[in-house]
Amino acid sequence: MPNKRSGGGLSVTQQAAKFLGVSVLAGAVMAGIALPAAGALGLAAKGSVEGFDEIPANLKRPPLSQRTTILDAKGGQLATVYSRDRTVVELKNISPYMQKAIVAIEDSRFYEHGAIDLKGVLRALNRNAQSGGVAEGASTLTQQYVKNVFVEEAGDDPTKVAQAQQQTIGRKIQELKFAIQVEEELGKKKILENYLNITFFGQQAYGVEAGARRYFSKSAKDLTLPQAALLAGLVQSPTRYDPVNDPAEAIKRRNTVLQRMAEVGDVSQQEADAAKEAPLALKVSQPKNGCIAAVKGASFFCKYVEREFLASPVFGKTREDRTKIWNQGGLTIRTTLDPQSQASVQASIKEHVYKSDSVATAVTLVEPGTGKILGMGQSKPYGYGKNETEINYSVGNDRGGSNFGFPTGSTFKPFVAAAALEEGRPAIQEYSSPYEMEYPSPVTTCSGNPWTNQEKAKVENESESEKGPYRLRKAMELSVNTYFVQMISDIGLCPVVKMTDALHVTQGDGEKLPEVPAIALGSRGISPLTMASAYAAFASRGMYCTPVAIESITQKASGRQKSLEVPKSTCSRAMSETTADTINTLLQGVVDSGTGQAAGLTDRDNAGKTGTTDERKNAWFVGYTPTLSGAVWVGSAMQNVKMTNITIGGEWNELVFGGQVPGPIWKDAMTGALEGKDSGQFNLVPIIEPPVQRPGGNGDDDGDNGDDQGNNNGGLTNGGGTTDGGNTTFPTPTFSIPEGFIQGNDNGGNNGNSNGGFP
Repeated sequence: MPNKRSGGGLSVTQQAAKFLGVSVLAGAVMAGIALPAAGALGLAAKGSVEGFDEIPANLKRPPLSQRTTILDAKGGQLATVYSRDRTVVELKNISPYMQKAIVAIEDSRFYEHGAIDLKGVLRALNRNAQSGGVAEGASTLTQQYVKNVFVEEAGDDPTKVAQAQQQTIGRKIQELKFAIQVEEELGKKKILENYLNITFFGQQAYGVEAGARRYFSKSAKDLTLPQAALLAGLVQSPTRYDPVNDPAEAIKRRNTVLQRMAEVGDVSQQEADAAKEAPLALKVSQPKNGCIAAVKGASFFCKYVEREFLASPVFGKTREDRTKIWNQGGLTIRTTLDPQSQASVQASIKEHVYKSDSVATAVTLVEPGTGKILGMGQSKPYGYGKNETEINYSVGNDRGGSNFGFPTGSTFKPFVAAAALEEGRPAIQEYSSPYEMEYPSPVTTCSGNPWTNQEKAKVENESESEKGPYRLRKAMELSVNTYFVQMISDIGLCPVVKMTDALHVTQGDGEKLPEVPAIALGSRGISPLTMASAYAAFASRGMYCTPVAIESITQKASGRQKSLEVPKSTCSRAMSETTADTINTLLQGVVDSGTGQAAGLTDRDNAGKTGTTDERKNAWFVGYTPTLSGAVWVGSAMQNVKMTNITIGGEWNELVFGGQVPGPIWKDAMTGALEGKDSGQFNLVPIIEPPVQRPGGNGDDDGDNGDDQGNNNGGLTNGGGTTDGGNTTFPTPTFSIPEGFIQGNDNGGNNGNSNGGFP
């Protein structure tokens, strides 16, 4: 009985027969090319040659997948991402030692034979017969290159990769045919260059340039003789000869390569012997693949860029098309991220919120008039360990953010005010603004079906001392809930919906805001990027610009650089210049003398709004200057932390509200981002108000409300303290979000108090 290899498989006789079949075919091919139908071999193989000629020679050589480099706006590197770590280089940029070493050990007659080495086939057949197994192959470098092309084309599909590596006669025949095509089309030097760029060297390194950098932290053109021999030896089995995990085996294999180089005359025996004595001298560079390894705290921004690429039809009609381009790589992506702004964002976050805190913060900066994202960061870093996350709190769910965004509290009120101004309401609009009231009913909607307060739901202000009448300026500064509920009842819900649509304000899950009065109080989850972009429209005098993260892209393919089209910001008028100027005037009052004084900048025009939600689960500050808009959120992504009696960033807070924790974060981030830059100026409008007449009052604007500086903002209700007669109190907000908030269930009924949290 024929002997079998341990573990089963083909017998020695079967292996020899199989190898002989390929060998005879190779001989037939050679005969068919060099000696058509000549001699006994030609006659015997005539039919085989004819069948061989019928195989189509159309090997497609797709561009090699390479690493993609992501840069900031100034050209600084943020990250490299790749499906395969490869940098394609020309043969002239590969060490001559490396070129000789790979030829010596893999195909020493490379420059002497054609696509198929008949002499090598016969030699291997003889040796394998003597050893009783398959001890030596006969593939030329050209054939190996063809096989690597098959593997490269298979990508990361394990089934296709397995098919590409099959050692069947059919596969061998196909390789032979394509090898002939490649030899005719490319020539020896180009084949060698392509082979050195495509082959795998272990440790996630594809191609000789990546291999040289991985093991020796140098370019392929600078490889020494022993270093080149080591890399050449890896090709046969990158795992077995891995110098990092088995240096002894790697040295043995390296020395085999050196000896072979001496035998074929590439180096002298003396040179080979000296190189054999050299230590491995590895200088390993760990692969830093992906956004998780991004510098400057830009991991989440990097991931946002990737998701933008995969979502944009500019880069391909289908997601599959775009994914193919992304995985192919070779891209240099210059982004909008401003290094000064990003550094300031990271420094502010580090100063005010620790990664180990029970709550987190997210900060996003956007340029008015262009939509460029200049800064993006958060206190929970990108990762999968404790106090890390892969969720980007700054963006919506479709770009890797939370499922629903975060309720915004009173930072939504400027949208209501802008809608009212667009409807013709004056900047001195007055409402009775009682301390407590039922939601007015009915309220008109866009559909024509009015909203009604069937459940008799109520809304109240932060404290009983906050009771009207109020005009718009004071109501905005103090963030009076009942005022804005009355305003939305007066103008109807449709103008507010139209305004938020024009500002592209949607919920974190991408859904439109509901037509319910409670949206005036920020009851719905929205992302910081959405809020920063919307407020940027106020700064740019009513022009809204969609956010963009990519400035330009070049792609290297087939040795050439080409520019790719990139998505552009689309700017449109969201409101009149007069409305925007009026909002700027009102929100400047918030940082000058209202709830946002702790956030106010002293060296340039600025404006903003505070926000705190029910039970202090979210606190916001969204503000801007004429040249920069920023949103800051603080809270628990799971919406399960009430920010009372809590330590954040090493500071004890009895109560957290928008002006207290988010405000200083915004101030520091903006200050650093704007340092040394033009400040610009708002076009403020005069708002002349007659005295407010209060029942039993003296007509003074301040009335019973005490010192303006004691009033701190709330969200669904105002979230701060109120000074009344010299005594500071901090009531707990009482406007309730119903059960089911975290899951985003619509338990708010007609009142619209349902919210989307992060599950």
